[in-house]
Amino acid sequence: MRYDPVPNRLFIKNRNNFVSKMVPNSIAILTSNDVKHNNADDVMGFAQNNDLFYLSGIDQEDTILVLYPDAYKAENREILFVKETSEQIKIWDGEKLTKGKASEISGVKRVEWVQDFEMILQYMAFEADGFYLGHNEHLKRVTKDQETQQDRMIVWCKEKYPLHAYYRAAKITRELRQVKSKEEIALIQKAADISVDAFKRVLKSCKPNIKEYELEAELTYHLIKAGATRQAFKPIVASGENACALHYNSNDSVCNDGAMILLDFGVCYANYNSDTTRCIPVNGQFSERQKQIYTSVLHCLKEGSKLLKPGIVPKDYEQQMASLIEIELIKLGLLTAGEVSNQDPERPLYKKYFMHGTAHHLGLDVHDVGLYSRPFEKGMVLTCEPGIYIPEEGIGCRLENDYLITETGNINLTEAMPIEIEAIESLMKQ
Repeated sequence: MRYDPVPNRLFIKNRNNFVSKMVPNSIAILTSNDVKHNNADDVMGFAQNNDLFYLSGIDQEDTILVLYPDAYKAENREILFVKETSEQIKIWDGEKLTKGKASEISGVKRVEWVQDFEMILQYMAFEADGFYLGHNEHLKRVTKDQETQQDRMIVWCKEKYPLHAYYRAAKITRELRQVKSKEEIALIQKAADISVDAFKRVLKSCKPNIKEYELEAELTYHLIKAGATRQAFKPIVASGENACALHYNSNDSVCNDGAMILLDFGVCYANYNSDTTRCIPVNGQFSERQKQIYTSVLHCLKEGSKLLKPGIVPKDYEQQMASLIEIELIKLGLLTAGEVSNQDPERPLYKKYFMHGTAHHLGLDVHDVGLYSRPFEKGMVLTCEPGIYIPEEGIGCRLENDYLITETGNINLTEAMPIEIEAIESLMKQ
C-alpha cells in the first residue's frame, strides 16, 4: 500500500462508537465500492467506500463488514468478509489480503471469504430484528443514476428478509465522522504537509506561455513522489478568465504573461484528504489590480477563519463571510454602498462575484459528511475558501486553507503553505 499502516485501534474505536448507537438486536452490513470500468477490460483506480474504511481500515474491493453486537455467540459479533485470493489472481492482479492480514489491519478477529457471506449471515439473521444498511446519502446527486454495491445489498436483503426492520447506517456514520480523532487528524495533517511541499515546487515551474496541464503535471509528479496515495480530486489549474469557472478542470489553456492562475488541489493520504487553493501570477509578479483583489480575498480568509470555532452555526458563519466579501467588493469598486443598502435581500448583489459557500467538512471525503444544522465542535476539520470572480476583468481569485477546530478557536493545518503576496513572489523569483 502507498501509506504507512494505520493503527487498528482507530477502527476498533470507530466500530465501538458505531455499535453503541445501533438499536438492540440489529445487524449492520457495510459493503465496499465497486471497481469502476472504463472501456473493454480497463478499470479506473479503486477507491474504497468511506464508511466501510472508517469502520474496518480495509482498502480492497469485494469486502463486507458485518456487526452484530447482541449476537449470542461472541464470534458472530464482528465478521469481516474479504475476497479469497489465488495463484491466478496473484499472477494477474498481484497480492490480495490474507485472512490474517485483514484481521491485523482491521482488528476484527473473525475473517471469512466473501463467497461465504450469504450462508453465514443466514445463521444469524433470523435471531436479529433488523438491519442497518449503507447507502449514499451524501451528495446523492453524484450517484443518482448509478447502481452501487450498497444498492444491490439493500435489494437483496429486503428480498431475502422482508419482515425485518431496516435502518440507515449512514445516519450513524454521518454523526460520528464529523468529529475527528487524533489519529484521523494526523492523517489529514500528513496530506496537508504533502500538498505544501508540492505547491512550493510548482511555484518554481511557472512561467509565461506554459500550458495549464504542464503545471498540473508538475503538481501531480511532486504530490505522488512525496507520498500521496492519490490526488484528492482532479486539480483545477485555471489561468486568467478560466478561474471564473468554479469547477473548471480541463487545464488545457496557455498561461499568458500578466495573467493570474488559480490552483485548487488536494492530497489523499490513507483515504484522508487535504483541500487547498492558491493564486499565483504567471510571470512571478502580481499586477496592481491582481494585488487589490488578492488582498481583499486574503483579508476575508484571515477574518473569516476566526469564525471557525465551537458553537458557531454554519448558517451564521456563511452570512458573516458574505458580509466580509460584500465590504471588499465595495472597496474594489465592483459595488457601491448605495446599491448594497437598496438591494433585494433575497437576491444579494455580492452573488454576482461570489456565488459559493466558504466552508465544508474535510476528512474521508473532500466534501465530508456533516449536518450543517450542527454547530461547529472541537475536533471538526473544515475548509475556509472565500473568493472573488470578475469575468469582465479576466480575474478569478480564491484562497483556501484547512482548519482544525479546537476548544478556543482553530489551528490552520495548511499554515506552512505560502499565501502572502511577498512570499509567493519571492519563491517564484528563486
